[in-house]
Amino acid sequence: MFRSTPEPRDESTRTQGSSPLRSLPTMKLGSESHFKIAPPQSKPKAGKRQDLADLLKVKKPHSSSNPVQPNLQRSASAQSYLDKANTKWLEAPITKKYQQKEILDRQMPRVAHMASTSALFDLSKEESQNVQVAEACGLNLNGPILTCEAPAPTNTKLDTLKLHVKKKQKMSKRKISESAIKCLDAPYLTDDYYLNLLDWSSTDVLAVALEKSVYLWNTNNGTIEVLNYNSNLPITSLSFSADSALLAVGLDNGDTQIWDFQANKKLRSMANQGGGRANALSWNRHTVSAGYRDGNIFDHDVRVANHLVRELRGHESEVCGLKWRPDGEMLASGGNDNTVNIWDARNSKPKHTLRAHKGAVKAIAWCPWEKDLLATGGGRDDKHIFFWDVTRGTRKNNILTGSQVTSLHWSVHYKEITSTHGFPNNHISVWEYPTRNRIADFSAHDSRILHSALSPDGEVLATAAADENIKFWRLFDSEGNPRLCSSRSSRTNTIRHNINNKTLR
Repeated sequence: MFRSTPEPRDESTRTQGSSPLRSLPTMKLGSESHFKIAPPQSKPKAGKRQDLADLLKVKKPHSSSNPVQPNLQRSASAQSYLDKANTKWLEAPITKKYQQKEILDRQMPRVAHMASTSALFDLSKEESQNVQVAEACGLNLNGPILTCEAPAPTNTKLDTLKLHVKKKQKMSKRKISESAIKCLDAPYLTDDYYLNLLDWSSTDVLAVALEKSVYLWNTNNGTIEVLNYNSNLPITSLSFSADSALLAVGLDNGDTQIWDFQANKKLRSMANQGGGRANALSWNRHTVSAGYRDGNIFDHDVRVANHLVRELRGHESEVCGLKWRPDGEMLASGGNDNTVNIWDARNSKPKHTLRAHKGAVKAIAWCPWEKDLLATGGGRDDKHIFFWDVTRGTRKNNILTGSQVTSLHWSVHYKEITSTHGFPNNHISVWEYPTRNRIADFSAHDSRILHSALSPDGEVLATAAADENIKFWRLFDSEGNPRLCSSRSSRTNTIRHNINNKTLR
C-alpha cells in the first residue's frame, strides 16, 4: 500500500457541525439498500444541535430496542472503516510486511560443515596476517568450501585399460629397423632436387652418377665398375630398361646416351631437340621418354635412326618427375609448375592435368596391385602425398608429411608405400594404405635425401643424400633370403675414381 498525502485543510471554512465524512464516496450497505451522505442545505442555527437522522434524511426509530432499521443497518466492516476514517484519517496506513519465502537454486552445490561467523573472525596474529596477505592476493579465506553431492565417477577398471593398450599395439603391425644395413661414400653427388641420379636394375646393379662419372655397384658380389663415359658434360639423369639390358644416361646439354652397361659400351647418342638438360628418364619397352628443362617431353625409339617419335607439351616449367605405368599404357609426369600430367600412350595431349600440389612434383609411383592408382609427392612448399584415380582424374585422398617429398615407392610385399624426404627432417616414412597410418618414421641422413631406388626383390631401399652418402635400409622383409650382400666385411664402402681410371673399393 502507498501512503497518500492529504490535501491541506482550510480551517476558516470548517464549522463545528461539519463532518469529514463528506469526502467519502458512495458506499453499499447490505445487498439492497444504499445511502448517500449529502451536504447540509443550510447552516444550522447556533446553539441548536441538528440531529444526525435529519442530516441523513432518515426517519427516527420509534423504539430503542430496534434503533436502526434492517435495510439501513451497517455491516461490521463498513462501520469499522467509517470509525477509523473519522478518528485517524490523517494517519498513513500501516503496510503489512510479508515474509519472503527463500528460494533455493537446485543447481547450487551443497555447503558442508560451514563454521559460524564468529568463529571465522576469531583469528590469531598469524592468522590475521594470513588474511591480509590473502586479501592482497584477491583470495577469500573465510569462504565456504563447496562440495558436490556426488563426485564425477572415474574409470579405473583394468579391463578398459587393457583394451586401450591392445588397440595401441594393433596400430603397429610389424617392426621396421631404423638402422642402415650398409653405407657407401658418394663424393661429388650433385645437390639438385630436379635431377635423378640413382637407379637399381633388375639384375641387382646399382647405378649412381657423381658429377661426370657413372658408378655401377653389383650388390651380389660387391664389385664396382665405372662407365666409360668420356665427356666433360655433367650427368643429369639415369634409368635402366625393364629387362636391365640397357642404361639410358641424360646429359646437361639435353643429349640422351644409350649404353650396354654389362659390356661397358655406348650404343648410341640421341641429340637434344632444343629442350635444355634432360632431368628425368623413363623406359617403356624399346622407347625411352626424356623430360627437359623447358617443360617438354620427347619419346625416343632406340631401335631406329629417326629416334624422335612423339613430342609431349604440357608443362610450363622444368620436368623433374617421369614414370611409365608397368603395362605401358600411361605415362605420368611432374614438373616445377606444380602440376601432374597423365598421358595416354596413343595421344600427344594430356588425358588429365592434376593441379592439387603447391610445389614441384618429383616423386611419382604407380601402385602395383591397383593399376589406376597413382601416388605423387610435392616439394618444399607442398609437403603432401596425393593419391589419384587416373581413370577419372580425381583425387582419392592425401597425406600431409610435414617435409619436402623427394621420392615414393610402393611395396610389393605389403599394402604400404614408403616416402623419402628433404627439408626439414631428412627422414624416411612408411605408410599403410588405404588407412594412411604411419607405421615407421626415422631420420636417415644429415642432409636432404635427393634420390632413392628400390631393390628388385622389393625389400631394400637405397637412398642418396646431399651429405654424400648412399645408405641401404631393409623396409619390406619377405620370406626369402636377403639378396643384398657384400664381399667386404666392412659396413662402409667408398666409391672413388682416381686419375689412372682405376676403381678404389
